[in-house]
Amino acid sequence: MSDRASNVPAEPSRLERPDGHTIAYHAASGKLPGVVFLGGFMSDMSGTKAVALDDFCRRQGRAYVRFDYLGHGASSGRFVDGTIGRWADDAVAVIDAATEGPQVLVGSSMGGWLMLLAALERPRRVCGLVGTAAAPDFTEDLWRDTFDDAQREALMRDGVVEIPSDYGDEPYPITRGLIEDGRKHLLLRAPIPITCPVRLIHGMADAGVPWRTSLALAEKLESDDVEVNLVKDGGHRLSEPQDLDRLWRTVAEVCRLAGAAQN
Repeated sequence: MSDRASNVPAEPSRLERPDGHTIAYHAASGKLPGVVFLGGFMSDMSGTKAVALDDFCRRQGRAYVRFDYLGHGASSGRFVDGTIGRWADDAVAVIDAATEGPQVLVGSSMGGWLMLLAALERPRRVCGLVGTAAAPDFTEDLWRDTFDDAQREALMRDGVVEIPSDYGDEPYPITRGLIEDGRKHLLLRAPIPITCPVRLIHGMADAGVPWRTSLALAEKLESDDVEVNLVKDGGHRLSEPQDLDRLWRTVAEVCRLAGAAQN
């Protein structure tokens, strides 16, 4: 599938951040609520789900934004300088600058954590959430459950450790700053004061983020309108045609619910 929908310019727009870095994004106008896609760790806005949602929203005439965090894709900066707090700030900045009115946030993997943080920062703007393999608190889970003693020692000594990736040839660089900053933004340790409709889709064959994470998140959310859709044979990416169809249906449902609530 092409990354370039017919109504989206080939070159992204750029949002200048206070530190001089720029965040690249594509924005299409349309009916509200709009949809904002938040990608995963080391992913970018040219990924399958981001582009598929672009096509879906274009066909529906719905406003849509996809973007790259600091150090990702077409945005400036180094990936290893990014943190959960910084990337969440990037998301809020894009919502503020590139959207108007109510928005449904769609977060993939790490983006599922960032969409929650953005919703907490902009509760009057965010009217619905859709998570796919949402990974809140994943940095602390890495430290506690994945790293061995040698990796922890190397991280504290060198400031970075590389771990193999199941989704590409390049390993994931995990920095000490990422782990330490992540602890400032942990969400699953207390109730989460988000009350809008939330839909969580998770593959039970996900080797990267356990599906029980979505159950734990559903329990912590204060919203009464939370549903979890478990896909027995689904992996982490959930990017097969049937997965994209499920995502489209779910986003359409949340937009309908959010739109009704606005009227």
